[in-house]
Amino acid sequence: MRLVVQKYGGTSVGTPERICHVAQRILETQRQGCRVVAVVSAMAGVTDELLRLGHAVAPQPIKRELDILLSTGEQAAAALTAMAVNELGGTAISLTGAQAGILTDRNHTRARIANISPKQIHELLADDYIVIVAGFQGQTSEGETTTLGRGGSDLTAIALAGALNADTCQIFTDVDGVFTCDPRIVKDAEKLGEIAYDELLEMAGSGAKVMQSRAVEFAKKFGVEFEVRSAFKQVAGTLTKEETPSMEDILIRGISLDRHQAKLSIAGVRDKPGIAARIFSDIGAAHIIVDMIVQNASIDGTTDISFTIHEDELENARTILMPVLGELGAKRLNTASGVAKLSVVGIGMRSHSGVAARMFECLGRAGINIQLVSTSEIKIAVIIDEKEAERAARLIHAEFGLGRLLPAASATQPLA
Repeated sequence: MRLVVQKYGGTSVGTPERICHVAQRILETQRQGCRVVAVVSAMAGVTDELLRLGHAVAPQPIKRELDILLSTGEQAAAALTAMAVNELGGTAISLTGAQAGILTDRNHTRARIANISPKQIHELLADDYIVIVAGFQGQTSEGETTTLGRGGSDLTAIALAGALNADTCQIFTDVDGVFTCDPRIVKDAEKLGEIAYDELLEMAGSGAKVMQSRAVEFAKKFGVEFEVRSAFKQVAGTLTKEETPSMEDILIRGISLDRHQAKLSIAGVRDKPGIAARIFSDIGAAHIIVDMIVQNASIDGTTDISFTIHEDELENARTILMPVLGELGAKRLNTASGVAKLSVVGIGMRSHSGVAARMFECLGRAGINIQLVSTSEIKIAVIIDEKEAERAARLIHAEFGLGRLLPAASATQPLA
């Protein structure tokens, strides 16, 4: 029998009615001759409410206790889903991440999976159980509960699919698949039939919320193909897999926006070995995630270093860096919030030239100023004013012809 791993997000199990719908879908999959392992997230809004409660009693809660608190959201959803399956005539059992054999490191609130021993899952499947696993969690070798970070249920599903050697892995969510851009921003965004691991990894790391980037990274490492599809419609989604030669025929696969960014520029830094390490070691020690880093060419022995972080970390970063400026001999620290990162992604860029020029010309014609530029083999990212971000995304989307043809009534709607 085929083994199918399915993952259902928080919106998919957000109400008792939706949980019953998910239970019905799981049963339908089993009745098609499949063994089923379903991974569920906490019901929509539950994790945020648990976080609110935690910070209400302890503004800086101990991370170990926070993990124990947050893991209850997925455990409740898993138990409710199993109850719903059983009520519909199936035979289901719920497991915590620990019971499912998910072993992690000791990094509370953002643990990494070290190993999976799915012996109990195999035994339950052999006894014709539908296995419902609480996503987002695992345990250390000492038996401590850990969580895998935001979107961690994606990682749970991908990792279990790999460990179980599943025939199919399906990520059910509240969208129909992966689109060329967020359809809420670009009305004619096209759903992609397939996408390469590297492309989705770049898009997820650049603001696309459809998948956790660590889950995509794991899937690429272990060759786990998966489909992102709607939990509410019986339609095909987007298959994520290893790239094929034909994929390079498509120049740009998609566009991502990452809002709420902040830019910091340290001016007049001495151009000597170890200076950058001094700056970013202090930032890293405070667990501030740095995204883009750009260093200017040296002039008269000094240079400028600019980088971006999430705007919520701006004050913390400023506090850390101000005392360091004197040590570095820097002239000043300039900071700005209210910026966004716009990225274009496509493995076709490896074999086609001129993408950057078209992108920059398009933004220039629209009077949109580019503050920073960063590139990789398959991505070009720019920092722009956040107020211009959505207009810029629409313009770039149209420039590269990524949209589908809209009905006449919709096509006349203004995009800006």
